[in-house]
Amino acid sequence: MSAREFNFDGLVGPSHNYAGLSFGNVASFNNVKSASNPKQAALQGLAKMRALAARGFAQAVLPPQDRPNFRLLRSLGFTGSDADVLARAYKESPVILACAYSASPMWTANAATVSPSRDTADGRVHFTPANLNNKLHRALEYVQTTRALQAIFADERHFAVHDALPSTPAFGDEGAANHTRLCAQHGLDAVEMFVYGRVEFDPAAPAPKRYPARQTLEASQAVARKHGLAEARTVYVQQNPDVIDQGVFHNDVIAVGNANVLFYHEQAFADEQGALFQLRQAMAGVDAELTAIRVDTDMVSVQDAVHSYLFNSQLLSKDGGKMALVIPQECQENAAVSRYLEGLVASGGPVDELVHFDLRQSMRNGGGPACLRLRVALTDAEASAMHQGVVMTEALYHTLVAWVEKHYRDKLEPQDLADPALAVEVHTALEELARILGMPGLYDL
Repeated sequence: MSAREFNFDGLVGPSHNYAGLSFGNVASFNNVKSASNPKQAALQGLAKMRALAARGFAQAVLPPQDRPNFRLLRSLGFTGSDADVLARAYKESPVILACAYSASPMWTANAATVSPSRDTADGRVHFTPANLNNKLHRALEYVQTTRALQAIFADERHFAVHDALPSTPAFGDEGAANHTRLCAQHGLDAVEMFVYGRVEFDPAAPAPKRYPARQTLEASQAVARKHGLAEARTVYVQQNPDVIDQGVFHNDVIAVGNANVLFYHEQAFADEQGALFQLRQAMAGVDAELTAIRVDTDMVSVQDAVHSYLFNSQLLSKDGGKMALVIPQECQENAAVSRYLEGLVASGGPVDELVHFDLRQSMRNGGGPACLRLRVALTDAEASAMHQGVVMTEALYHTLVAWVEKHYRDKLEPQDLADPALAVEVHTALEELARILGMPGLYDL
C-alpha cells in the first residue's frame, strides 16, 4: 500500500523567548536572556513549510500551546489575579516564569513517537506523546500535545493516540527526536530504530557524565510495546555518551534517516558497528538494504556538527529516488560543514540536492529543521481521515502570515514575561488560531 510522509511542523508561538532552560543544549545556553523576535521566528518557520509544500512534499502544521501555563504557576504557590501571579513569579522566581512561558512545543520532533499503520499489530497509526520529563519547561507539554493529536487524528478506525509514559526518570521519553524509521519506501514494511541515552535498571551501563541522557531504553521499549511493533523489526541502539557530553542532547543532533538511508556522524553511537549490523540484519527481513552515509570526525567535528546542526536536517525523498537534504543557513556558514556538503552532493550518492533555510530564531534557541517537524507516514485513506484544517496550502500560509503579523511582537526580552498584556495577547491570538485551523475547543483558555 502506498503512503506519503507528512511533516507536521510546529508553528512558533507568540511567546518565543530565549530563557536558556535546556541544560545540555549548547545553543540554548549560549543565547540565554537575549532578546528574541517571535514574529520573525514564526515567519521563518512558515516560509519553510510553504516552500516544501510548494515542492510537493506533504506538509502540515501543529499549533502552538497556550502560554503562560497558569496551572503550573498556581500549582507552585503563586496566587491572586493573573497579573498578580505573573508579577510575583517574576519577582521570586523568574526561571519558573520562563518555564511557564516556554515556546519549546514548536519543536514537534519531541511531540510524540509515531508508528505508521504498516508497522503496527492492529494496522492503525500509533502516537505516543512524549513525557519530556527531564525538563520542567517541557514536562507539561504532553497534556496539550495529546489534546492536539486527538483533535487532528480523531478517527479511531485509523489512529490510536496513547497516553504519555509515566513521568518518572525510568521512562524518560523525548519522542521522535530519538526514533527513525528505515524502509525501502514509506508504504512498505520497515524497521523502527529507537536510540536511547541510558539504561535505568542497569547501573553498570554506560552513561554521560556532564549532561543528562534524556531517553531511556525502558521508555523506548515501552513505546514499541504500546504500538504493537514486531520484535524482529525493532532495533534499540545506544547513543554515544561522549557526544551527549558534547551537547548532542538528542539523536537527531547527530544522525538522521529517511527511507533506506542513515546519515550519521561516526561518533553517534556507543557501538557503531554493532548498530549497523543490527540494522542491516533487521532490514534484510523487510527486503530493504541499508545505505549508511558516515561522516568522519576528521571531516566534520562533533563541535561543528552541533554548532551548524548538520544532522538536525531533513532528508526528503524526491521523485526519481534521490533525496534532498534540508539544512539551516548555518551549515553554509561553517567552512568544514559547507565543504563536506559540497562533496556529498557531488558524490553521486542518494543525496543530490541541498535546500537551505534561514531559521536563525529557532537555531539560537537550540532547534534546527528536524526539531521543527514530526514525521507521520499516512496512506491516502489515513490522510483523508485526519483533520484537513492543518494541511499547509497557499491559502493557509497567507492566512497564518496575516495572523502572525497581527498578533506577534517583534521583540521579547526577559522582563516582558511579567507584562500581563503579553498573556492577553497570546490568548487572543490562540483563540483566533483555533478558528483559523477549524479546531474549536483546542485551547482551554
